[in-house]
Amino acid sequence: MNGADLLCETLLANGVDVCFANPGTSEMHFVAALDRNPRIRCVLGLFEGVVTGAADGYARMADKPAATLLHLGPGLANGLANLHNARRAFSPVVNIVGEHPAEHLPYDAPLTSDIESLARPMSNWVQRTASADEVGRDTAAAIGAAMAWPHQIATLILPADAAWDETASAAVEVPLAAPRAPDPAQITLAARALRSGRSTTILLSGHALRGPALELASRIARHSAARLMAQQSNARMERGAGRVPIDRVPYNVDQALATFAQTEQVILVGAKAPVAFFLFPDKPSSMLPADCEVIEMAGRDVDLGAALQALADELGIGRDVFPELAARADAALPTGRLTPDAIAQALTALMPEHAIVVDESVSSGRNFFKPTYGARPHDFLQLTGGAIGIGIPLATGAAVACPQRKVVTLQADGSGMYTVQALWTQARERLDVVTIVFANSRYAILHNELKNVGAGEPGRNARRMLDLDDPALDWVHLAKGMGVEAARADSAEAFVDLLKRAFASRGPFLIEAVI
Repeated sequence: MNGADLLCETLLANGVDVCFANPGTSEMHFVAALDRNPRIRCVLGLFEGVVTGAADGYARMADKPAATLLHLGPGLANGLANLHNARRAFSPVVNIVGEHPAEHLPYDAPLTSDIESLARPMSNWVQRTASADEVGRDTAAAIGAAMAWPHQIATLILPADAAWDETASAAVEVPLAAPRAPDPAQITLAARALRSGRSTTILLSGHALRGPALELASRIARHSAARLMAQQSNARMERGAGRVPIDRVPYNVDQALATFAQTEQVILVGAKAPVAFFLFPDKPSSMLPADCEVIEMAGRDVDLGAALQALADELGIGRDVFPELAARADAALPTGRLTPDAIAQALTALMPEHAIVVDESVSSGRNFFKPTYGARPHDFLQLTGGAIGIGIPLATGAAVACPQRKVVTLQADGSGMYTVQALWTQARERLDVVTIVFANSRYAILHNELKNVGAGEPGRNARRMLDLDDPALDWVHLAKGMGVEAARADSAEAFVDLLKRAFASRGPFLIEAVI
């Protein structure tokens, strides 16, 4: 057995059985080892940003890491933007990055680079394997680091000689870490704040936005007359009929400031205090009033369900206090002009039960939440780190993790072009993904930001950097060229017809929604 075989055996011993890959020469012994280990599913991405984004989507739905296989430093660098998003989502990811053998490094071959320095900004743990004998130990350590609470990005650098050398070492299993228990003092502090009668917002993120924990938070809010909200960007939320209808902190600074204008105290449960995505002239960074008290009841490394249960017990909430749950909306199908609101209305009416919605619609889908409170139950994944180009890869990974569930991608056209190659992976893997492209032929959010910073209306040069209409993108041909069935809709009626067709079949389907 060589080091690459040991790496595979250690991945499998710790439940890691999916590898999203874009390998090169230095990784060929690992590729051969994967060939000898058919229990590991290998998924090829045609760009490393697809690989890392898919690993993020997989982790969010599987609650465990996939491995990525990346080619040396430049391959890792190509995937860093979506590793940034995965890090902000607290997704567990194990990166395997190939490297030259130690004896070759002094020759400064063209692909030689400082991989550790490239990895550290987007990784919580970085390790270079010294030899084949250490591959099992280091791989187990990488998995343990990825699964530490809150989950993390781990990057293991695998020199080619550590992969091809023989070893007698055995696979290593690592015990899974548990989240911290809640701090009783912080629970008491939060309970005292809720009893004070002051205007209070309970702000949630992480696992507090799922299942029983979310229902418990709703019961606490109703008992205490507090407002319940999610932070603006979240890795995964459980939404729809029969679930708690919770809104997020607005992205727009003025709307966020108005939302919290009368708030006297905020209780954080796995969330961060709300701040502006960007700083604008004459506007603050914090979205909270200067005298607002912030109480961090439980951080992301805490068992958030246990923390909410402890708070409910401290408040003496009985079984007669029920969570607020959304009713199933009897949404009519939209007609007339195709707009983002019409798309949300159609999804409310037609989206199948337990779908997974992946949102990178950017400005076009900003009002998606409230119209879809009453859609059938679904999971909602969104852009977490602000680095666009994650939507189609994120959906790809989610579909690999949950093959029996329909995945629906809400995709802005400009950001979709960053990682459009992920459509090819969806076709190759026969993934059940419906991609809805909001085709407005512009970076609409940047038109708004130009105004927000006080730069006025765009002139010729600005428009050439913000508009996508010369030439116009043709998403139908782009998708078909990568093996994905696709069609265009320019009216609400046409969109509804295509959506029905997409939901009635399996496999990838793209709708170019001209809005």
